[in-house]
Amino acid sequence: MNTVPELFESIVARWGGEPALIDAEGTLRYAELNTRINRLARRLVAHGVGPDSLVAVAIPKSRELIVAIMAVLKAGGAYLPLDPEYPAERLAFMLTDARPVLLLRSSSVAPLGSGPEELVLDDPALRAACTALPGHDVAQHERRAALRPDHLMYVIYTSGSTGTPKGVAVPHGGVRDMAATQAAVLGAGPGDRVLQWASISFDAAFWDVSLALLSGAALVMVPAEELLPGHPLGNTLLKYGITHAVLPPVALSETDADGVLPGGTVMSTGDSCTPTLVRKWSRTRRMFNGYGPTEVTVGATIAGPVRDAGDVAIGTPWAGKEVHVLDEHLRPVPSGTEGELYIAGSGLARGYLNRSSATAAKFVADPFGRPGTRMYRTGDRGRRGPDGRLFFTGRADGQVKVRGFRVELGEIETRLAAHPVVDVAVAVVRGELADAHVVGYVTTTAPVDSADLRAHVAASLPAHMVPARVTVLERFPTLANGKIDRAALPRPEAGPERPAGSGRESGPGEADDCAAVVCAIVRDVLGTPEATTADNFFELGGHSVQATRLVSRIRERFEVALPMRTVLEAASIAELAAVVESRLPG
Repeated sequence: MNTVPELFESIVARWGGEPALIDAEGTLRYAELNTRINRLARRLVAHGVGPDSLVAVAIPKSRELIVAIMAVLKAGGAYLPLDPEYPAERLAFMLTDARPVLLLRSSSVAPLGSGPEELVLDDPALRAACTALPGHDVAQHERRAALRPDHLMYVIYTSGSTGTPKGVAVPHGGVRDMAATQAAVLGAGPGDRVLQWASISFDAAFWDVSLALLSGAALVMVPAEELLPGHPLGNTLLKYGITHAVLPPVALSETDADGVLPGGTVMSTGDSCTPTLVRKWSRTRRMFNGYGPTEVTVGATIAGPVRDAGDVAIGTPWAGKEVHVLDEHLRPVPSGTEGELYIAGSGLARGYLNRSSATAAKFVADPFGRPGTRMYRTGDRGRRGPDGRLFFTGRADGQVKVRGFRVELGEIETRLAAHPVVDVAVAVVRGELADAHVVGYVTTTAPVDSADLRAHVAASLPAHMVPARVTVLERFPTLANGKIDRAALPRPEAGPERPAGSGRESGPGEADDCAAVVCAIVRDVLGTPEATTADNFFELGGHSVQATRLVSRIRERFEVALPMRTVLEAASIAELAAVVESRLPG
């Protein structure tokens, strides 16, 4: 059992009557879920899907999303996840670059333009056609070719250092060892409930799905707005009785640990976990810390259960994995000495889709393995402790983590520099962990507003990559060698300049009740009295993490769920409040 369909079918055979998927609509048991997946898989085979063919999936968080990606895998294909919250320009780029044979979407997602053939999964005619198909497991002979572990499983796009996202092509081969590690360490199984938190465009989403559906546990699917860090996430953990959750540090820091996951399991991943978070979350539950880049099957090491201690380790390698700490000549460094982390063993990606030179640079020959084997050069720095545990110490390049997402600052700089009046652009990260956010600096050939520059970036990049502020400079500070001195870049001001003695005058619409309440929430989130409805949230110093808090607070106060992009695109607090008011019941 070396492919996802084989592993899943073995669970269905054993636990067919157990809950497999829970959402607001109710519960699907394993046998019922499997039947739905098999019927759609047969329809996909009829549309030409087979081993190594790519199928794009653009569906919001729902049971249909899980049925879709599992059906693609059952048909023998690989899925290309397209988060509907991403800008249309970025989704179009991924479709053009990956060239999938088919696109699956729901009717709530707008057509994505010219491209592959589309199937709308909630179309009544398609549902009727699928219902008429056999519901038993898809046999190897029914596929266009036999499915093997080396066939493609998914392609996940990551931020690119050259300004262009790269598709990471991951085969089935590492799933067996991943599932074995999950079983041995996290121990999910029948009776447990696993939260599906991560965006489908993030490889951690596959970990969530596997932790449940390859163990006999139930996967809990809720809309994205019910997963916002803070009260929404805490309420979801309580409401559904979640026993296992994998969350990035930003979500852990924003959410109250009291009363949730009692006796359960939480895993931190996607960014550095701190002793403070360990103290907060390890008291009444097991806590683990995971590490691994997208270029392997979700991860590579795991530590835990972690307790109140000093430096938080990233642990030891999974089953089938090897992690080397090497110097610049690919020689192992002594214990306690910092070096670059290289990952070998099962689960390595094939490389970057349609990018042979980038693949050759990062997937290098493994001098410690069998002839022909490779290892992945992570660009991460780390050290090995006396007991063999690994510790992450930083990056060797311009890659950073923001809200748990991997971000190449070069991609943001490239997009900023594409603005017609921008001469030179630089992006850096300000703040730590939960408050980490991107800010931009530019020199220009003509006057331009920061909001215009942000809007230009937001048109093509996901929310977590849009700079909270863009500062226009007359010139960049430089080092003696003429390079930009990033350490000397000025800190962005806390808010816009106001005339002396202006105090807190009301902006347009301040008298309006909804606008006044939204403005008060903004002041509280940003910790400043200097905000009126005429102001822009980001010009006041807000950043993406605070925008998440703002969306959460608005949802609590008005029972209105706003996409993050609404905050990004609102020119002023008054405009944001107008959107909120338009969605109020009655």
